[in-house]
Amino acid sequence: MVLVHCAAPLFSPSLFLLKHRPARSHWFLARSFFALIALTVTAPTSRADQAAREQKLHEELIPLLRTYCYDCHGVDEGEGGLSLEADDTSEKLLKGRKDWMRAKAQVQLGTMPPADAELMDPVSRERMVNLIDELANAVDCVQNPNAGKVTLRRLNRNEYRNTIRDLTGVDYAPAEDFPGDDIGYGFDTIGDVLSLPPLLMEKYLDAAEAIVGEAIYTPEPPQTYKRAFAPADLKGAKKSGTQTLTMASSGKATLELDAPFKGNYQVKLFVSGDQGGDEPVKIKVSSAGKEEIVDVPESEIAEKVVSFQFGKVKREIDIEFINDHYVAGKIDRNFHLHYIEVEGVEQRSRFATQPELPASHKYLLFKTPGANEPIDTAAAAVLGRFASRAYRRPASRAEIERLVSLAKQVTDGGGSFEESIQVAMQAVLVSPYFLFRVERPRQPDASGKMPLINDYELATRISYFLWSSMPDDELLLLAHQNKLRDRNQLLDKVGRMIQDPRASRFVENFAAQWLQLRNLDAVDPDTKIYRGFNDTVRKEMKIETLMFFSEVMKNNMPATKLIDADFTYLNESLAKFYGMDDVRGDEFRLVSLKGTPRGGLLTHASVLTVTSNPTRTSPVKRGKWILDNLLNTPPPPAPPNVPELEKGKLVGSLRERMEQHRSNPACAACHNMMDPLGFALENFDAVGRYRTRDGRDEIDASGEMPDGTHFTGAEGLRDLLATQRKDQFVRCLVEKMLIYSLGRGTEYYDKCAIDQIMAKVRSKDYRFAYVIAGIIESEPFQKQGFRE
Repeated sequence: MVLVHCAAPLFSPSLFLLKHRPARSHWFLARSFFALIALTVTAPTSRADQAAREQKLHEELIPLLRTYCYDCHGVDEGEGGLSLEADDTSEKLLKGRKDWMRAKAQVQLGTMPPADAELMDPVSRERMVNLIDELANAVDCVQNPNAGKVTLRRLNRNEYRNTIRDLTGVDYAPAEDFPGDDIGYGFDTIGDVLSLPPLLMEKYLDAAEAIVGEAIYTPEPPQTYKRAFAPADLKGAKKSGTQTLTMASSGKATLELDAPFKGNYQVKLFVSGDQGGDEPVKIKVSSAGKEEIVDVPESEIAEKVVSFQFGKVKREIDIEFINDHYVAGKIDRNFHLHYIEVEGVEQRSRFATQPELPASHKYLLFKTPGANEPIDTAAAAVLGRFASRAYRRPASRAEIERLVSLAKQVTDGGGSFEESIQVAMQAVLVSPYFLFRVERPRQPDASGKMPLINDYELATRISYFLWSSMPDDELLLLAHQNKLRDRNQLLDKVGRMIQDPRASRFVENFAAQWLQLRNLDAVDPDTKIYRGFNDTVRKEMKIETLMFFSEVMKNNMPATKLIDADFTYLNESLAKFYGMDDVRGDEFRLVSLKGTPRGGLLTHASVLTVTSNPTRTSPVKRGKWILDNLLNTPPPPAPPNVPELEKGKLVGSLRERMEQHRSNPACAACHNMMDPLGFALENFDAVGRYRTRDGRDEIDASGEMPDGTHFTGAEGLRDLLATQRKDQFVRCLVEKMLIYSLGRGTEYYDKCAIDQIMAKVRSKDYRFAYVIAGIIESEPFQKQGFRE
């Protein structure tokens, strides 16, 4: 549930207390965290509960709807195609859940009821939101909460590269050139959209070969030599009109060989003989003191092989016919030499200097076969460990045997042990069990409840959530020992995972997508207008935001610090871009923002730049960004045929033009939500620098929400989000993180889990570690449910 139990893993007590002296009590409160009782949200499950729901609908919600909504959304007058009055039973509310969630979002934002309707007081507004949420999302959170079904997930590009690095020690940069991963619900971790096109499969095959080739060193193959000689090439051979050298009586021919290296040479003689007498044709093949007698009993061409070991010198190989036999008219024994082939293989000394083996080679090939030992034992040990880590669970005996068999085929064909392991490991790296996060299908138990995923699957979910990579050996060991659901062990491990350098991948992948920082590379501000902006500043903007997010996460600050923090990370270059002169050096460091107009994510140049146009700010984009990413209430798409601001016949300052634009009733509903939020940030230009004027126009950064809430500038907006809208912001963060970690969009039944997480987080001052812990301990994370 949380991660702050362990002193060293999550944060050092001394460091924590030094940085956060006023919050010293939080450290001691954290130590009692494991006694926290999980809160649950109940929902009706019986006929009595059904009746209670109907009563609540008719006695509490419908009177509010009649007062504020039915004039426009009655049975006969359903503006926007929405008739709320038609859903007059709790069952109909459930069936029309999507429409009611839209209505809830509009009421929560204050855009409904409209300005010309009955004014809704804050108490009634909150009451209506809660009643719609309770009745339209009614789900059994106690007896059988649905954990939801996750589609089989392929590793995305980042996960593939990280997993390869952690598995083999090879940083496979070409993974960046893989086909792009599709995005779903704002993230590239969604199983439904992570397809496997043929081009990507080809990339995986090429990658597997390149990766194991770099990870495992294989010695250069020995040099080889092969050459054919005709009889005419031999010294002492008599020239004749045929291609064959015939020795009709005792004779000798010499092959002069210039051996290119020290090694083993085979002299292949293609010979035949005219037989006669009581023994076959015999020849003597000799060189450098070694001689061998060879029988040639064949009358047709046959191959005879004599082996020699030569150094790198010139050698003479003598071929001598030694048993001539002749009886006039009766017997004539002769020897025929048709041609010669010489093949050599380099012989290397075992004392020769070996190159330094890469660390990956030593780790992966921790066992090699001894002299005259079959490869089976060593190969099984090496491949068993590798496959188990790659598959994120113990490889079965049958899987290991198949891999060993594949390795043996290589060695049986003359390959080295290293080469055989390379081939088998390539097979692992293109296996579905490596490329996909496979979870065993499950069936409900007798009571209809879905069982827990196993410990290895849980370890995999945790590691890809926090590290975008495979579980480390410690996490797999906890899974093997069935200790991952021992709360103390689990939270201790997760706490240390957050402090591990690999947690930066969570920051880079989750935060960068949630905050849309990946779009920063594609924005193109007009540098004639915004002088000083360049690719270096663009890169530094992103670094600032990611380091800031990491600071809040790793120090377990309240999640609301992301909104109202009075510090950030800057180096000299970015500080000067911001107009700050007291930061020196290229390194990023923690910088106080007290006394400046900046604070929190909303004033980061990265966020302000990705929500602007090339030549001006965009209050609409900025307001929409806040609704989408901080409040989780995205506005509906713009209606068709509404002109863009620049294309309309609008005059005056940007605010005046925007007011003219939303005078169009088709535009007003959405712009009344977005524009006030965006105008609060108008003191920051399109690349995030502070200003008080936009050209000739004095900037008016005030805003008023449809529900009458007033605020001025970024400071007022920060206060609104971090106080009045605090619960809504943190709930948005929880839901976004849940989507990212699960690999699927949230559904209405996830309300149970999100309510439980929020209850835990709320009780712990919204601290970041409790958000992560709550997600890991939630039903959707711990189980695999079903689709509805």
